[in-house]
Amino acid sequence: MPYIEAKLSIKIDEKQKDDIQKKLTDAVSAAFSKPKSYIMTNIEDSKYLYMGGQKAEKGAYIIIRSLGSVSKASCQNATNEICKMLSNDYGLNGSNIYITYHPVEFWGWNGSMF
Repeated sequence: MPYIEAKLSIKIDEKQKDDIQKKLTDAVSAAFSKPKSYIMTNIEDSKYLYMGGQKAEKGAYIIIRSLGSVSKASCQNATNEICKMLSNDYGLNGSNIYITYHPVEFWGWNGSMF
């Protein structure tokens, strides 16, 4: 049910996209106790991101949508893991990584509603 959208300012190859989506899925699954089989991820690279009017050469904007309410503690856990991964594994600048969380009241799937 969670949907993760990652917009990265860096260029990455297909293998790196697969790696990032796996790590994002792992982080969100663990933080929100959601099964990995229901998590959808979209990775977009080479995006023009700006922070304070300056181009963020090594930045990211991550959007996480999840069915129902989410706790601040769960969001903090996901934020910590995602920022650590993007900084350590891909050299992104932590001060150029934004993550937003969006609880969704209604979610349709496979012709039904959750």
